Amino acid sequence: MTSTSGGSGGGFGPANLGQIELARPLKPRARRGLGSWWAWIIFILGFLYFFVPLFATFEFSLRTRQPFQAYINTIEDEKFFSTLGYSFLIAIITIIVSLAIIVPTAYWVRLRMPRLRPFIEFVTLLPFVVPPVVFVFGLIRVFSQRPIQLAATDFALTLLLVGAYTVLSFPYMYRAVDTGLSAIDVRSLTEAAQSLGAGWPRIIFRVIMPNLRVALVSGAFLTLAIVVGEFTIASFLARPAFGPYLSNIGQNKAYEPAALSLISFALTWIAMGVISLLGRGTRQRVQVAGAR
Repeated sequence: MTSTSGGSGGGFGPANLGQIELARPLKPRARRGLGSWWAWIIFILGFLYFFVPLFATFEFSLRTRQPFQAYINTIEDEKFFSTLGYSFLIAIITIIVSLAIIVPTAYWVRLRMPRLRPFIEFVTLLPFVVPPVVFVFGLIRVFSQRPIQLAATDFALTLLLVGAYTVLSFPYMYRAVDTGLSAIDVRSLTEAAQSLGAGWPRIIFRVIMPNLRVALVSGAFLTLAIVVGEFTIASFLARPAFGPYLSNIGQNKAYEPAALSLISFALTWIAMGVISLLGRGTRQRVQVAGAR
């Protein structure tokens, strides 16, 4: 059964209906020409601005006695894979914890308490205000004493690192989720799912989150980029992360940092490519599935 997104009340059909689709009218896209000459000049300048430094870095990384020796040394270093794997593991845990906090909060605020939205936005922007050095020293001072001591063992320090990165991800994750929620009719989806007998957990996991796929992936990769490249918190907590390893390589070697920076840049572009592929498959309709 199909119903337009204009009605928020009304009947939604039989109770055994398994899928409701809220169709959106597709707007015809205007065809764009080649543009004027100044647009091409801006494009060329932007292209040179981004790729000339990359080419210079690549050329500098090849100045070793043997070509690509800096890349070979980087890949053969055991700390490269161990620190990168540790940072990726921390990033995955951080993404899961951040989504578990942000998605229900943003959904409930938009559905039931829209007046609290400015306050939530202010709270999520606080990581931009507090410097990372002050933040990490505050964490060490607070959690080095009773009743909660998280600075005594390696496992406890890892938990503290995950908590710190979760807070740092709030500005990016909340805005990604909130933008995704603004693109769908949350109230109509919720009422349709409730009319089919779905509870709140099923509404969030089977209705809301599938329709936020692109937004969740965007927030997840932003969080991944933050965690992998973060230096201050991981360094002061003495964690074997990729950020301190990258800084240490830059202080002790000449050509390997250039190779390592290009490898990191390539990983970032691969992540952006995954986001593009996932976004390309998104349909221009919102579905409520599994609300039977």
